[in-house]
Amino acid sequence: MLEPSHNAELPEIPAKRYFTIGEVSELCEVKPHVLRYWEQEFSQLKPVKRRGNRRYYQRQDVILIRQIRTLLYEQGFTIGGARQRMAASVGNVYDDAAGKLTLQARSSTQSVLAAALDAQQIKELIEEVEEALSHLA
Repeated sequence: MLEPSHNAELPEIPAKRYFTIGEVSELCEVKPHVLRYWEQEFSQLKPVKRRGNRRYYQRQDVILIRQIRTLLYEQGFTIGGARQRMAASVGNVYDDAAGKLTLQARSSTQSVLAAALDAQQIKELIEEVEEALSHLA
């Protein structure tokens, strides 16, 4: 079993829109066949499939895979237990994002908020919320 701190030692996720299964395998230190299996077990994990059924993962997929990896390999959850934990946490993503924005808006002026949340951060936050909502639907 891996040490609990091993997840912090994983490579940084590059600023790319899509990743191949091989790239995700290296970024998460999980074999490609395990990633394909996890797609069947975790409904939240849905990479885009294109030509020839090739998988293309997005940044939020890589983050999700790292969370699953932590639950299974570091915290000792079973697949079923990790599935339940992931399902419970998806419902909180929207609430957490909305809460962060509300707290930031309350505690700062418009100019400070604009400086703290640049356009890229706002875009990423919106994508995360939309992804979470699509998984709930």
